[in-house]
Amino acid sequence: MDQAQIEVQVLGSLSQISAEDWDSCACPEAADGGRPLDPFTTYRFLSALENSGSVGRGTGWQPQYLTAYLDGMLIGAAPMYAKSHSQGEYIFDHNWAHAYENAGGQYYPKLQIAVPFTPATGRRFLVRPGYEAVGMSALVQGAVQLAADNRVSSLHATFCTEDEAITGEQMGLMLRTSQQFHWLNDTYADFDGFLDALSSRKRKNIRKERAQACGFGGEIRTLTGDELRPEHWDAFWRFYQDTGSRKWGVPYLTRQFFDIAQETMAGDMALVLAERDGYTIAGALNFIGRETLFGRYWGCVEHHPCLHFELCYYRAIDFAIAHGLARVEAGAQGEHKLARGYLPTRTHSLHWVGDPGFADAIRKYLDAEAAAVGEEIEILTEYGPFRKLNPEEQQ
Repeated sequence: MDQAQIEVQVLGSLSQISAEDWDSCACPEAADGGRPLDPFTTYRFLSALENSGSVGRGTGWQPQYLTAYLDGMLIGAAPMYAKSHSQGEYIFDHNWAHAYENAGGQYYPKLQIAVPFTPATGRRFLVRPGYEAVGMSALVQGAVQLAADNRVSSLHATFCTEDEAITGEQMGLMLRTSQQFHWLNDTYADFDGFLDALSSRKRKNIRKERAQACGFGGEIRTLTGDELRPEHWDAFWRFYQDTGSRKWGVPYLTRQFFDIAQETMAGDMALVLAERDGYTIAGALNFIGRETLFGRYWGCVEHHPCLHFELCYYRAIDFAIAHGLARVEAGAQGEHKLARGYLPTRTHSLHWVGDPGFADAIRKYLDAEAAAVGEEIEILTEYGPFRKLNPEEQQ
């Protein structure tokens, strides 16, 4: 296909493109009315971020949506942002920024292809079916050219898929390997079926934690779709503000984001709430994909033993099993997840750095980091909670 026929454009707002066009590349698998693989690159999610003021002026996330057209038809898109800081990304490059600036360079602004505030693996180079190779090529080349023409220090595509990581590396981008903890559904019939796969000590510990969590004197409910009401978001906003102020200083999402999500994304969310005497004391918000439940936010106004584990990890497993989902992604970091059945899993990102000397230093760092991550995953997996099968059981 003639690459010269492809026109790459940058859009400052999603309002410059229709939801139908964007989603034809972002989630073509949902064209029949089913769920997208994940909701985070859909028009409804990204526009909720933009329309609520969670991204845009004053946030350090300035939309620069990348689009590629072939003979007037959109064949590719990428959620790209000009960044003036490295907050809300979860693939940490603060040390890169310090080193670059200590050497006399200006690290910010940089370009970031990502879903803001969302450390969830998914496609970042969104292409229309049938245009996979030419679409990704146009997006990658367009993004790199844009970064070079504007003399920004770097370009980053974070939490991309493994296939994108392989292709991007073949195209000259630098591959970075990181890790998270994911729970995998081995076709368990119920939570007890999952527990049966664990060692006796871990099984007993989880049962003890669940009993402790449910001893707070109230009820735990999981709500989705039409069950969600504005008052539930009023309660969750209190939790989110508390968590955000402690972790980030200022919450990333605005209150309006949850109002917009209530209108446009209720079916994409599963909200777990702990209530007592008509008062909500804790909550955990998950987003629902076609095969994956994505744990995103947690908060509380009262602290009770193991309630965090119950709402964030065990209720997520319950939901995944009940709805036939293949995995739960429990967000960034947290080795405490290992004892609760969440195993270390590789995540991927792609990077371009304009300065040749700095790029060479980063490349060497990434090689050493990848080896360390691989070793850590191997060790952590060995210490996982699952029963070690004897030779007869393995046959």
